[in-house]
Amino acid sequence: MEKNILDWVALALVIIGGLNWGLVGLLSLDLVQVLFGWMPILATIIYVLVGLSAVYMVYFAVKK
Repeated sequence: MEKNILDWVALALVIIGGLNWGLVGLLSLDLVQVLFGWMPILATIIYVLVGLSAVYMVYFAVKK
């Protein structure tokens, strides 16, 4: 089945989110806060997008 752009964006955001959580767990380093902490609303939007991408990936996995 052909993947569309939403699939690729969701996958990228889930990977980025997973790597960020890995850094938080290993080094107590939250890259989203480091990069976007000066603009809290942008950091919140990024967290929400990563969460929505994870929900989409669950849907995508179950759909198959």
